[in-house]
Amino acid sequence: MVVYGKSFSGGDIVLPPSKSAAHRALLCAALSGAVGKVFPIDKSKDMEAMLNAIRGLGAQAVYEEEKKQVLFQKAALHPGNGNEIHCLESGNTLRFVTPVAAALGGEWLFTGSGRLPERPMSVYQELLPQHGVSYCPLEEKAEKNLPLKLSGKLEPGVFRVPGNISSQFVSGLLFALPLLEGESEIVLTSPLESKGYVQLTLAVLGAFGIDCRETEQGWRVPGGQAYTGGDYRVEGDWSQAAFFLSMAALSPEGKAVRLHGLQKDSVQGDKACVSCFEAFGLHTRWEGDVLTARNPNADKPFGGLRGTVIDASQINDLVPALAVCGALSQGETRIIHAERLRLKESDRLAAMREAINTLGGNVRETEDGLSIQGVSLLQGGTAEGKNDHRVVMALAAAALRCKGELAVTEEHSIQKTYPGFFEDFRKLGGTANVVNVG
Repeated sequence: MVVYGKSFSGGDIVLPPSKSAAHRALLCAALSGAVGKVFPIDKSKDMEAMLNAIRGLGAQAVYEEEKKQVLFQKAALHPGNGNEIHCLESGNTLRFVTPVAAALGGEWLFTGSGRLPERPMSVYQELLPQHGVSYCPLEEKAEKNLPLKLSGKLEPGVFRVPGNISSQFVSGLLFALPLLEGESEIVLTSPLESKGYVQLTLAVLGAFGIDCRETEQGWRVPGGQAYTGGDYRVEGDWSQAAFFLSMAALSPEGKAVRLHGLQKDSVQGDKACVSCFEAFGLHTRWEGDVLTARNPNADKPFGGLRGTVIDASQINDLVPALAVCGALSQGETRIIHAERLRLKESDRLAAMREAINTLGGNVRETEDGLSIQGVSLLQGGTAEGKNDHRVVMALAAAALRCKGELAVTEEHSIQKTYPGFFEDFRKLGGTANVVNVG
């Protein structure tokens, strides 16, 4: 359990490298089979999952803790021979590597832990057998998609993909299809959500020499391409910036937060966190390469923050942090088009409703999101972290406007993506005491 306090002095934070960009770069570097490095890389559970996966594919990749980089040696990837790829709880790893393994051919076994076996895989279950791959879940329970056995070799062709389930399926195919002998096409059968993640995939693919050509309905991917190697620098993580922007918005004394390491022209969709928090009333400005955020109206009722409407279809990962800010803003905040959050590490809509209401807030779930009636202060108490890193981190900002102490269970979940979060929160004067309640 972590106990958050109300203290907050603001200051400077260097954002960790983007998990999304790092996952993509590690996979591309592995597919190149060339010497090179990907840096910086923070060692988290999700990074561990991707490193295990690419080593399972045949990559020679070594993580250097001191330099926070992954070094690649020349190595050719190979068809599977029953190789097990354990994806831990990483949806990116599972959905990116599954079609890549199918493109390499042979037999593969995918496993995972936590809620990962329950997360949807129906797109691949339908598509891969249409293109020469045997797809066989080994768990008898229908809702369990892992363990999963693949065999055969992926064949090129037309891949029809719904865009409203997860962009990870589109990205996975974009990594795999260049490896096939013939040309393939991805055709979207519904509007694409989380477009920014696909744009990030295309940007990283381009950096590794892969050509994917956009069409009216999706992408045409020439076959027989070769990934090029080299060094790749990973930009800062915009999705993690949201937690600190929420703190700046809720700081009772209007303390400024200065965020370093972010790329101003990034294609990360979560860069939209800036405009979302500005809609609540936060002021931001760029000072060179540093993003400064401050709430100049912090001494007014509700901290001068006002409710807003947030379309989360492209920014699902920002919802926990935005929900906390909405809970302490005057009037109603509505978060819409967020139904896919029910299928994350937790049911994040239910998790945030339960946590905020437990602390004295007023949140109601809707069919596709949340309806939040703001309160001027939360009471405090103990909220369930639901083994979800984003829930645990989002609630740190809530502590800044709680009358009493705020405790959150399952604090260990931050290891999934941001092991240094508590340390960084303390650098801003925050209180985060991890206690053993065993």
